[in-house]
Amino acid sequence: MSLIDPLRPLYPFAAIVGQERLKTALILNVIDPSLSGVLIRGEKGTAKSTAVRALAALLPDIIVVEGCPFQSDPDDPKAMSSEVRARVAEGESLPTVTRRVRVVELPISATEDRVVGTLDLEHALTEGKKRIEPGLLAAAHRGILYVDEVNLLDDHVVDVLLDSAAMGVNTIEREGISVSHPARFTLIGTMNPEEGELRPQLLDRFGLCVQVEGLAVPEQRVEVIKRRAAFEADPESFGLGWAKETEALRVRIAAAIARRPRLVATDAILLDIAHRCLATGVDGHRADIVMLKTAKALAAWAGRDEVIAADLDEAQTLVLPHRQRRRPFEDVFRPDAA
Repeated sequence: MSLIDPLRPLYPFAAIVGQERLKTALILNVIDPSLSGVLIRGEKGTAKSTAVRALAALLPDIIVVEGCPFQSDPDDPKAMSSEVRARVAEGESLPTVTRRVRVVELPISATEDRVVGTLDLEHALTEGKKRIEPGLLAAAHRGILYVDEVNLLDDHVVDVLLDSAAMGVNTIEREGISVSHPARFTLIGTMNPEEGELRPQLLDRFGLCVQVEGLAVPEQRVEVIKRRAAFEADPESFGLGWAKETEALRVRIAAAIARRPRLVATDAILLDIAHRCLATGVDGHRADIVMLKTAKALAAWAGRDEVIAADLDEAQTLVLPHRQRRRPFEDVFRPDAA
């Protein structure tokens, strides 16, 4: 597990050339973290990691309980650890700090204990109290969990990540003892399909999926070279040069986050979603639910108060392609083929 150094210069999100679908998918998961993350498929060198790391700089700062390893929110009991809730119940005034949202990276060698955390059984036996040794999911609470080469992770570890992302809770069980803590985070996985595919069951658990490729327009490729050279020569000056665009994105994202809970989807829109999912041949009902959430996030991002058909058109390209049923020997689906 590693935290991205907040003091290390990051390439500005607004300065990324092209890759509009990738950037939109990332922003939608910030607007509505319950989308269960995004899987980014594509060849190396297509700005996947750069975009994920840059995303955190666009997010509003958060207030956390000082010293809490679970990033507890002092204003939301549902986002507090059990220890912090107990302190509140006793009338304690919680010390707080304000900090940037964290991006936590997960190495592909991580074990389940490292991801989930463990229980200190010795402390439980000697003191009669449960004590958690926090894992990756505790560090990622209220932040971004970034898994590069997610297709190379052990399937069981991926299952744990996706379950926590969907439920917003992480449960640690050992020797008959069970402890839970909040684990709400934006899960972002990247993979190169040439190195192996994810099982369809795991693909379905990612809310959105995008395919990224190298830019095909020569002028855009030249712009990539120029911007990257300028960033490497003087990261601070380059960042300042994009400060206005970055702040505009921050303001727009904050407005979309505030607007999303008020979004309305008519029965006609819901019926349209059902028809699209049935026509695509997806299994279960997860696609319908995620598609509605995605459409609402898109409407909020556009500054509207109601979902329209155009939102469904765009949501469909992000939600349905990787969930399509495949027959035996059929080519592996590419998300941009819909």
